[in-house]
Amino acid sequence: MSHIGQRAVVLGASMAGVLAARVLAEAYEQVTIVDRDEVLGIDVPRKGTPHTVHAHGLHARGQLILEELFPGFTDELRAAGVPTGDLGEMRWFFNGRRIQPAHTGLVSVTAPRPVLENHVRERVAQLSNVTFLQQCDVLGLEATDDHEQITGVRVQRRAPGAMPETLDADLVVDATGRGSRTPAWLEELGYQRPEEERVKVGLAYTTRHYRLRPEMFDGVQSINPVASPAHPRGAFFGQVGPDTCILSLTGVLGDHPPTEPAAFLEFVRSLPVPDVYEAVRDAEPLDDPVCFKFPASVRRRYERLLRFPARLLVTGDAFCSFNPVYGQGMSVAAIEAMTLREHLRRGATPDPLRVLADMSRAVDTPWDISAGGDLDFPGVQGERTLKVLVGNAYMARLQYAATKDAKVTEGFMRVAGLIDPPQALMRPAMMWRVLRHALRRPGPGTSWLTDGERPEPVTARPTV
Repeated sequence: MSHIGQRAVVLGASMAGVLAARVLAEAYEQVTIVDRDEVLGIDVPRKGTPHTVHAHGLHARGQLILEELFPGFTDELRAAGVPTGDLGEMRWFFNGRRIQPAHTGLVSVTAPRPVLENHVRERVAQLSNVTFLQQCDVLGLEATDDHEQITGVRVQRRAPGAMPETLDADLVVDATGRGSRTPAWLEELGYQRPEEERVKVGLAYTTRHYRLRPEMFDGVQSINPVASPAHPRGAFFGQVGPDTCILSLTGVLGDHPPTEPAAFLEFVRSLPVPDVYEAVRDAEPLDDPVCFKFPASVRRRYERLLRFPARLLVTGDAFCSFNPVYGQGMSVAAIEAMTLREHLRRGATPDPLRVLADMSRAVDTPWDISAGGDLDFPGVQGERTLKVLVGNAYMARLQYAATKDAKVTEGFMRVAGLIDPPQALMRPAMMWRVLRHALRRPGPGTSWLTDGERPEPVTARPTV
C-alpha cells in the first residue's frame, strides 16, 4: 500500500507501543518510537516498567495476532527456551476447586514479560523504516495555532547538555501506559478530559523466582489457584524458562502478600489448595520477593468526547488498564493494534474518534470480564448492574460445572482467551452442560487447611 504520511511517532516502547509501530510501519515512511529507558536488547525488568517482574501470560488471541504480525514468532520463542502450552491443560483452581483439564488448541506463552517484549522489539527494530529514540523524555505535544491538529512532540534526550527538540509527526500515538499525560495535554489545548471508569480492587502482586525442579509441576505448564470472594488469596505459579519458575501471589482489598520470605511462604500456605505450597516450601529461591500494587482498573472514555485533535491516538494501558490477574493486557494491546491497522488500510490519515470508538468496542468484552469479575467481591467499589449480578451468578455455576465436564472448561477458556465472546457460554448446549451440574449457585470449595487456620474471606457474597 502507498504511504499515507511521512512520519508517525509512538510514545512508549512496551508491548502496546511496539505493536502500534509494527502496523504503522505499513502506512508511514518513517516510524519513531520514543521511550525514557534504554529498551533495545533489554530482556530484564527496567525502571519504567516495574510491573514486568511479575507473572504475565500471552494467551490465545494475543498469540494468534503476534503470529500473524511476526510469522514464526511462536517457534522462535520455543527455540529460545520459552515455555508454551495449551491454555486449558494448565492446573486451574476456581473457588477452591480444580477444573477439568481440556485440550483447547489455544497456545499460552509464559515467557517473562521483558523477554517477550524484547523478542517483539527485535522484530520491529528489523523493519527498515522504524527507529527507536531511547533514553528520551516526552515533554508535550505540538499543535497548530487553532489546536485542531497535532503536528509533533517535544522531547529531550537524557544526555548531558541536551536541549528540548521537536519531532514533527503526521500522527502521534500515546502508548505510555497508566501514567499517560494525554488527559492533561488535552486540557492544555482546550479540550475536555475523558471520563474515567474505575473499579478499585486494591490489588497487590508479590513475586519470587525459584529454580525449577521437574516434579514441581508434574507435567503441566502452570498451577493457578485463582482468587475468589470466599478464597481471596490467589497465585500464578508457572514455568518461565528451562531452569526457572515464577510465583506471583495476589491479594485484594489491602490483603497484600508480604515481601519478608517467611511471611511470603506462610501466605503461600494459606492458599485454599496445597499444590503451590508443596512445590515451593523447600525449593531454592533465586531472588527476594518484590511487591507491585495495582489500586484500580481504569477505562478512559476517549470515544465519548465530542472534540478531539486530529492526528492523535491513544492505545494500551493509556486507553484502558485492566486488573492484571485476568492476563488480558498484552492480548488487548494486540487487538487494538489490529484495529488501528484496519483504519490505516483505508489509505488515509485515521480519524481519531472513529479509531477510538472501534478500540472501545474491542475493549468492551475484556472490560466486562475483568470488571464484572472484580465486582463479585463485595468489598470492591463499583456499580453492580443486573448484567453484572446475573453474569457472576452464572459464572459461579459454570466454573463448578467445569470441575465435572471438560467441554465446559474448553468453552470457558475460549472466552477467557478472548477467542469467543461471552455470549458463547450462554448457548443452549453449553447452558445445558452447566445447569445439569449446578442448577443452584454452588458454595465455594473448602480450604485444605482446617477451619481454624483458614484465612477469613473478604465477606459473604450476595446470592442470585
